[in-house]
Amino acid sequence: MDRKKIYSNWFMAPAMVIFTIFFLVPTVISLFFSLTVWNFDSFTFCGLDNYRTFFSDESLYNSIINTLIYAVLTCVLKLVLAFFLAVFLTSRIRTKNFLRSVVFFPNLISTVAVGITFSALMHPTKGLINQVVEALGGNAVDWLGNTDIALYSVILTDVWKGVGVATVIFIAGMQSIDKTFYEAASIDGASAWQRLKSITMPLSRPAMNSVIILSFIGGLRTFDLIWAMTGGGPGYATEVMASTVYKQYAAGYYGLSTAGNVIMFVLIAVLAFPLQKFLLSKEVD
Repeated sequence: MDRKKIYSNWFMAPAMVIFTIFFLVPTVISLFFSLTVWNFDSFTFCGLDNYRTFFSDESLYNSIINTLIYAVLTCVLKLVLAFFLAVFLTSRIRTKNFLRSVVFFPNLISTVAVGITFSALMHPTKGLINQVVEALGGNAVDWLGNTDIALYSVILTDVWKGVGVATVIFIAGMQSIDKTFYEAASIDGASAWQRLKSITMPLSRPAMNSVIILSFIGGLRTFDLIWAMTGGGPGYATEVMASTVYKQYAAGYYGLSTAGNVIMFVLIAVLAFPLQKFLLSKEVD
């Protein structure tokens, strides 16, 4: 028995070595350098000063709030839209295969390309979106220049790009549901809404959990779309953790940017792991 156990552990050794070298060691090094003021030649220990600076500076602290807003809203919107799109695309419509391709297509486009394209579409005077709004009798909106709505404009763009993957996950989950459940419900006289509520929703929970976790973590880590569309502006209206870390590093505040990375890592871990545990506990056995 012991020999079998040792034998099986050897299969884990390569993965553990890679995990240690590329994750554990860099994590420990980052924790240390977040407590220093450093450059590529030397470092000076400063304790928790970098963290105090991060939480006391309004622009840096706002990036944490924006990151949470971004993660929650993108997650919720993708979840709701993808679920109902998947319900529609698993129905008996003839063109569902074509429509599935259309829904998934935005995910094939580079995030930076999407950001640049939507920046042009949302231009306050020349953008196609405002031209349509004005043609319908409305007033032009500064989608990315107004501090009150800039973050939400980027969020909607993110949802447009990412809802396709979430829809595919839901479709896979719904197609794995045994059809006899629906047949039995129909015989009992259940309506379409009752079948959706009592069968599709509970039995799609594994897919739903995957969408929630992936979308939420992706929202917490977002950078490329924000950077391509607004660069964190106007002002600090769309500043998120990743863009803040990048700017601090580019400005030469290496210790402060490392502290920001550590805060982002802790934030993701503290929120994602309990969320995943909670979601798994709700799955139907």
